[in-house]
Amino acid sequence: MPTRNVVLTEHQATLVEQLVSSGRYQNASEVLREGLRLVEQREAEDAYRLEALRTAVQTGIADIDAGRFTSFDSAQSLRAHLHSLTGKVTRPT
Repeated sequence: MPTRNVVLTEHQATLVEQLVSSGRYQNASEVLREGLRLVEQREAEDAYRLEALRTAVQTGIADIDAGRFTSFDSAQSLRAHLHSLTGKVTRPT
């Protein structure tokens, strides 16, 4: 494995030391690898969510282009429609 030098803040260095001292990790490298694994996991989850959002937008655009949408002339009629779909209405605060 390649060796890297990293600069940590005092807080980060203390946290690494505490995690190693607790016995949860054997050394600082394990702590940093775990942190990087979590960053990698979060990045993958964000990419998945972004792709799902893009797909939903494309579906919405296709529905609008095909005329599959409903227009509402008031907030009350929109609330009534949402209530019919979910059975729940949230009131604006």
